[in-house]
Amino acid sequence: MVSIRSLLAIALAAAAAQVYASPIALADHTHLSIFDYASPPSSLSSPQGSGGGCSEILQRRAWQSLSASEKRAYLDAELCLMWQIPAQSGLAATVSRYDDLIKAHQLQSGVVHGDGWFLPFHRLHMYAHEKLLREECGYEGAQPYWDEEADAGRFTQAEIFDTELGFGGTGRVGDRCITDGPFANYTLHTGPGYQNTDHCITRTISDLESRNSATQFVEECLALPTFARAWPCIESRPHAGGHAGVGGEMMNPISSPGDPLFYLHHTFLDRVWWRWQERDLPARLEDIAGYTTQTRPRSGWVNATLDDELNMYGIIPNATVREVMDIKGGLCFEYV
Repeated sequence: MVSIRSLLAIALAAAAAQVYASPIALADHTHLSIFDYASPPSSLSSPQGSGGGCSEILQRRAWQSLSASEKRAYLDAELCLMWQIPAQSGLAATVSRYDDLIKAHQLQSGVVHGDGWFLPFHRLHMYAHEKLLREECGYEGAQPYWDEEADAGRFTQAEIFDTELGFGGTGRVGDRCITDGPFANYTLHTGPGYQNTDHCITRTISDLESRNSATQFVEECLALPTFARAWPCIESRPHAGGHAGVGGEMMNPISSPGDPLFYLHHTFLDRVWWRWQERDLPARLEDIAGYTTQTRPRSGWVNATLDDELNMYGIIPNATVREVMDIKGGLCFEYV
């Protein structure tokens, strides 16, 4: 099959290109670092336990496998972050704790897409979301993932878009705002893109675009022998499938965390990466490649390394790439 509308990846790349040309990202055309955005807090240490170990291993499961009560608990916790917990980052246009998470992604989109930090940063971002749900909103479960392989090519029929035990459906004709489900009346303050404007959550669900999340393409990525080859495959294929298959806010590479489905989508991608790591775990816990920016800075390319620090703007402590490579020994969760 031809690349399921290869324009998917092109569209995402074109939208992302606006990030790298943004005054925020390349004001002086010098090398970007996460340290250019804010003074990083102390590095992540023993995320769940103490003394370097894990007090428990959280089990991340597919949304489709959760019971009705488990789904309600997750949705309620997400609504808690959106409506009940005020922002703490102090970043522009943040009102809720949920806004803090969107902003951490928006402000550094230019250095966490199309380069070696893509998968490590989003793993840490998903961990931060899970941590806030549990510690600030009383959620007792783990961050679920959306098994997009099971729904690829049929997103319009997926149970995750249920109006009561899901995230609501597609947007209405005209403004594309979602009108049903638990998030229908939510107002985003960050986005679209680098803007900070009040707007609704938008979606344009498409079965065609969702086909890039199919098992066929995931397996192609898993079969690649090095991170240098596997990461671009994951970013361009199943990553594009979820974002473009949902559409709307999710199609904006800068402010896509505005749609709560972002977290289940990127947890799915993190599981794909972990499945790739597990095929040669000792070696792949140290396999990192790529640059620290998508476009070449005037000062020259900089290679991503295990010691690079990923910035979470104080939402949780920063972590190095090395600290997020092992989900069981480092971040204390597993996929089941």
